[in-house]
Amino acid sequence: MMSVPGGYSIKTYRYLRMAMVAMIVLLGAALVIEWSKTDPHCLQTSISAYYYTPVRAIFVGALITIGVCMVVLKGNTEPEDILLNVAGILAPAVALVPTPGQGSCHSVPVALGDAAANVSNNMLAVFVVGLPCLLLAAVFIVRDRIVRPAGWTPMYVLGLAVAALIFGGGLWWFLTDRSGFIANAHYAAAIVMFACIVAVVLLNAEQFRRKQREHAAPHSPANRYSVIAMAMVVVPVAMFAWKRLVGWDHAVLWIEGALIVLFAAFWISQTQELWNEGLRQELPRSQATPSPLRSSAAE
Repeated sequence: MMSVPGGYSIKTYRYLRMAMVAMIVLLGAALVIEWSKTDPHCLQTSISAYYYTPVRAIFVGALITIGVCMVVLKGNTEPEDILLNVAGILAPAVALVPTPGQGSCHSVPVALGDAAANVSNNMLAVFVVGLPCLLLAAVFIVRDRIVRPAGWTPMYVLGLAVAALIFGGGLWWFLTDRSGFIANAHYAAAIVMFACIVAVVLLNAEQFRRKQREHAAPHSPANRYSVIAMAMVVVPVAMFAWKRLVGWDHAVLWIEGALIVLFAAFWISQTQELWNEGLRQELPRSQATPSPLRSSAAE
């Protein structure tokens, strides 16, 4: 299969997918190593707070790499692609704008320097790179509309509009209210990023359900994405409720950790499902329920 160009494309797709999982494992390993070196063993109150520990370089690098991969990879459907793009666009903000709380669990003191100067420099660099990327995406959309009108869809324009809105809103916030951006951009970006990831899993659960019904297999496997999506909703809600009930200081840390682990499980599962296909063929809603003829034939 790898002797044809399409085979090499799928192989590259696999590498990108596995790179995202590797980045999650890399971040997890750095967190465990930092925990092992604290005396007595302790934990920061959030994963983001590890920005203020020796984990910082891995934290920033892994998040930016994952963000780039989410933007580069094509989603199975246009809505999924838009959600992945939004999550990928926001990942650098989560990485480069530190959470205000430095926490008290550090293996060694880490010199932060001027946090405001760090954010001002690094986020401005992101905006400088992001603008030509948006313009290039617009050129590609216009070109596709002219060259391949049959395969063109208005969802391309919607996706670009959403990306431009987030980019423009972030740039306006950065330029007009720098102190507010530094204080709140991390939380705003992280919440929307995780919401997009949960929505991606929900979309895959629905598409996988249609795929199962279309094939009408007598012993179809359980919908793995539905299980992961349910866990992504139930686990954070339960942990947050427990925090409100007993005042759990590390609730945010474990909520973030649970969502990251569940995202890794989703990504590994989707990679396994699409190992040879690359992309799942999108099934219309009309095919969600088998026709009577198909049901009769199955019987």
